[in-house]
Amino acid sequence: MRRLIALLAIFFAFDAHAAPALVDDVLAHLSKHQAVRADFTQTRDNPALAAPQVSHGELLFAVGHGMFWHTREPYDDTLVFTAGGTSRVDAQGHAQRVRDVNRGIGQVTAMLQGLLAGRSDEAARQFDIAADGDVAHWTLRFTPRQSRIARVLKDIALKGGEFLDGIEVTMANGETTRIQFANTRDAGEPSAVEVKLLGIP
Repeated sequence: MRRLIALLAIFFAFDAHAAPALVDDVLAHLSKHQAVRADFTQTRDNPALAAPQVSHGELLFAVGHGMFWHTREPYDDTLVFTAGGTSRVDAQGHAQRVRDVNRGIGQVTAMLQGLLAGRSDEAARQFDIAADGDVAHWTLRFTPRQSRIARVLKDIALKGGEFLDGIEVTMANGETTRIQFANTRDAGEPSAVEVKLLGIP
């Protein structure tokens, strides 16, 4: 998961020349939701592991601000990801900066910010994209063009409809990380802690 942060943060966005009508429609559809809440299940499969690593929790994602990522199982932990870095949040709502913790989730935050902002310049030079379906049921698959990236990353797939439903990242070594979202909905009124730590006006 740690290697995902550099790959996705630097390169993830849309190739405007690939299936432009569907990509534009998906972006427009998703951008209607500026803040969402969802439950998540994250599964990491690694050929070196005897069994998949699975975690469950919930998140708050706010475009332009960042994300709260609350893991409930197999342990309780709350992280907040913003452009300024990653912090761990205690039971009293106090945040302390941390380094090198769950960087894959931080990468997902950066990826989603780019997705919903519709940025297409950098990744258009780095990825080929295959877009399938329609705005109600779509899949976007990104394959790296450059061999130096392909040596680490095989592809990234996004699936969704009204909301983003899932992310699957497949590494060249066979490791796969899947994040499935459920009960996704508009976020509603943020809490005082969320307002403070995400800088929501």
